[in-house]
Amino acid sequence: MNQLKKGPLKLSILDQSIVHHGRSAKAAVDNTIDTIQLAERLGYHRFWVSEHHNSSFIAGSAPEILIVKLASVTKKIRVGSGGIMLPNHSAFKVAENFRMLETLYPGRIDLGMGRAPGGDRISASLLNPSNTFSEADYLQQLQHLQHFFHDTAGTKYGPILAVPQATTIPEQWILSSSGGSAGIAAKNGMGLAVAKFINGEASPQMVADYRNDFVPSAEMPEPMVLLAISVLCAETEEKALEMRKFIDYVLVQFEKGNFDNIGNPDLIRDYVFSQEEELRIKQNSGRVISGTPASVKAQLEKLAADFDVDEIMMSCMFHEEAARLRSFELIAENLI
Repeated sequence: MNQLKKGPLKLSILDQSIVHHGRSAKAAVDNTIDTIQLAERLGYHRFWVSEHHNSSFIAGSAPEILIVKLASVTKKIRVGSGGIMLPNHSAFKVAENFRMLETLYPGRIDLGMGRAPGGDRISASLLNPSNTFSEADYLQQLQHLQHFFHDTAGTKYGPILAVPQATTIPEQWILSSSGGSAGIAAKNGMGLAVAKFINGEASPQMVADYRNDFVPSAEMPEPMVLLAISVLCAETEEKALEMRKFIDYVLVQFEKGNFDNIGNPDLIRDYVFSQEEELRIKQNSGRVISGTPASVKAQLEKLAADFDVDEIMMSCMFHEEAARLRSFELIAENLI
């Protein structure tokens, strides 16, 4: 198998630990472990896991715990959160969690952060009863996080230390599906992860504005951008179309608020989309790239050029584990 060729375009993976029909949550997490080991062998740059709640379809609820296992079974690939939904948590505890990760695996940890609930507002309120869902509180959390990472936090009673006091700081990224969070990333000197797999209409202007407004930080002197999108690659067009129908169905169900028992491949294979669903699929088309290797390569290279990014992060939710892993192999073998 070919190694990922060196070039200007880096490849990375976002894995959500999908619990496929008839399988267990443990199997989903085991698949995530298998995927990162394959990704490292192929030369992928980084591997992120997400935070989702109150859904039987997604097992990835605690990235800070899963990262420990993933980093322990690999040696070089960067491992991180895509992301920690900061309003769900205490900034102090997030700092301690990621300082511990950075102590265990120095120079390999990414802290990707977002402000969405990662589920519904009820579960978000249970995670953090003081969550106001306000941007002002989110910005304050980001500010407090920097104090905890730099040992400059304190009260009138004395300093507050987030321990362990790691000698390095995780690489910090802001997840954004719209322009607002891109501005937050720029102002705070953090990386920008454009979530096109969530908002297919995300514009290259978001990246241009981020680069123009970027304020260097001690840890990130230059702007860094990656673009995250769902990618499905197969050796035949027929298989690629089968994979595409699966994710089209899942995304339609997500938009209807259905997050449980939605991945039955037999049902999906014979499912006929309604006119309304076909319209939603068309509107969602910017969230997904699919096809045979040559087609996927051309689409990814065009996307990277259009958005002026040198890193593409891919997710793949297909139910057949062998086909999902093969998709990552084909991309690695055929892309720059």
